[in-house]
Amino acid sequence: MNNIIIIIMNIIEKLKHEVIISVQAMPDEPLYDEAALTAMMKSVINGGAKGLRLAGARDVKNAKKLFDVPVIGLTKPDKLPENWREIVYITPTLKEVDELIKANADIIAADATQRPRPKESLEEILKYIKENNKLAMADISTFEEGINARKLGFDMVSTTLSGYTQNSPMANNIPDFELLSKLTKELDCPVILEGRIWEPEEVDKAFELGAHSVVIGSAVTRPQLITKRFCERNK
Repeated sequence: MNNIIIIIMNIIEKLKHEVIISVQAMPDEPLYDEAALTAMMKSVINGGAKGLRLAGARDVKNAKKLFDVPVIGLTKPDKLPENWREIVYITPTLKEVDELIKANADIIAADATQRPRPKESLEEILKYIKENNKLAMADISTFEEGINARKLGFDMVSTTLSGYTQNSPMANNIPDFELLSKLTKELDCPVILEGRIWEPEEVDKAFELGAHSVVIGSAVTRPQLITKRFCERNK
């Protein structure tokens, strides 16, 4: 077994049955400040997070310099367009993949939905990630997309986009446990639950259903959304 395979297996093992925190902010939000996001990363790691999911080369570089945890890297546009449900916007092209590789992300997350792609094919995106000895995470929205991503060779499949595409309308504001359950029964790779996780009990349920890891974002790192839940409780 060569060193690259050992490193990859160690990264996967480090995240088994662990919580990953998505530390992200849009450029027009106060927490987008570099020092603020770095402090947020340190805070969640101090709280027990065993991995980070970060948007953009800047934050990936900072995390890899400062912390000894696996880092999932992705990119997003500075502002989502109105038709965001219809387009691929998470690490959409090889240009963004290359930026994340150079930033030393351990895992590259890319949109693996069935929506039209802006440039390169999903197969080309995956091939480039693999050629650079990085783990590839497929962000999907449906069961069929998850099956297809694994057939193509993605190392991990995440429910990130369930409820956020035209092919997966959001039925409610809870995690998509049904999709998670179906994927864990069918796939021979780590399946990650991400999306609309607000309670510790939901993390327990995810692991009971076979999730390899759970990614939590807004419930921890988006104070404006946390505040909104309290302020609009009776509206």
